[in-house]
Amino acid sequence: MDTILIVEDEPKLAALMHDYLTLAGYAVHCLDNGLDVVPWVRSHAPRLILLDLMLPGRDGLEICKELRDFSAIPVIMITARVEEVDRLLGLDLGADDYICKPFSPREVVARVKAILRRSPQFEQVARARLQIDEAQYRASFDGVALDLTPVELRLLNTFARAPGRVFSRDQLLDKLYSDHRVVTDRTVDSHIRNLRRKLAQASPGQDPIQSLYGVGYKLEL
Repeated sequence: MDTILIVEDEPKLAALMHDYLTLAGYAVHCLDNGLDVVPWVRSHAPRLILLDLMLPGRDGLEICKELRDFSAIPVIMITARVEEVDRLLGLDLGADDYICKPFSPREVVARVKAILRRSPQFEQVARARLQIDEAQYRASFDGVALDLTPVELRLLNTFARAPGRVFSRDQLLDKLYSDHRVVTDRTVDSHIRNLRRKLAQASPGQDPIQSLYGVGYKLEL
């Protein structure tokens, strides 16, 4: 059963969403403090997060930004602040959708179902097989620790955030180097080769990074 995490400090609203999502067949857990979210997600890996913007402890945008450092779990932001800048900032930080207060609990259920339909089953498999902690520079594949360089870790994390998506060499270069150094696109090929070798060492016979001639690379498990 898919687990939905509700992060909302208004008890009545959290309870209402909890009841409707439970009736829709989901397992539901509620938190009311922003400081508790990241540790809980790291330990439990919910299928989707309903995240209020204004929370005690930490606000939702800050939480969403940290979640995207290590997780591709879909996030629906809940907010009473409808200013366009907040919407754009939230989406830039990795939010998948918004729901503005006041809203119908049926709308919440519909949005959750829509997001999960757009999130293929493959993404669940990818999250289960690939564990990435970018903050600690750690990753594992099929339970085996990977000895990755920082660039290789960023490369793998880029793929893991959008499994099945094809990235061109130029797109990958933009993700790999924060100092905008001048490198050739063949640098990506070198990193890909090294990453493939390390993934194969962790899980022999597996080659999850696929190349599309003249187009780029994608992650397929």
